[in-house]
Order: sequence, then C-alpha cells, then structure tokens
Amino acid sequence: MIDLREVRSVTEFQRNIKDYVGRLTKNKTPLVLTVNGRAALVVQDAESYQLM
Repeated sequence: MIDLREVRSVTEFQRNIKDYVGRLTKNKTPLVLTVNGRAALVVQDAESYQLM
C-alpha cells in the first residue's frame, strides 16, 4: 500500500536523489512522484520490487 505522506515532486526528488535513494532502501516504502501536481511515477527499491 502506498503511504500518501510519501508523495513528492519529481523536481524535489531530483534535487535530493541521494537522500531519497537512502530512504527507499532503508524504509522499503514506495515513493509517489508528481508532475504538475499529478501522480506520475512510483519509485521503490529493487529488493522490494523483486518481492512483488
């Protein structure tokens, strides 16, 4: 399930990519990325993806 508190803009993700990669790897929680305020992508760590 996607946590709606984990929604960020693509621009913010790009500016802080190292921090977000660390969080994704540690928390195993997917991150929703928005473009122009609308959900566009879901990003998650590779291990969690493989478990799907």
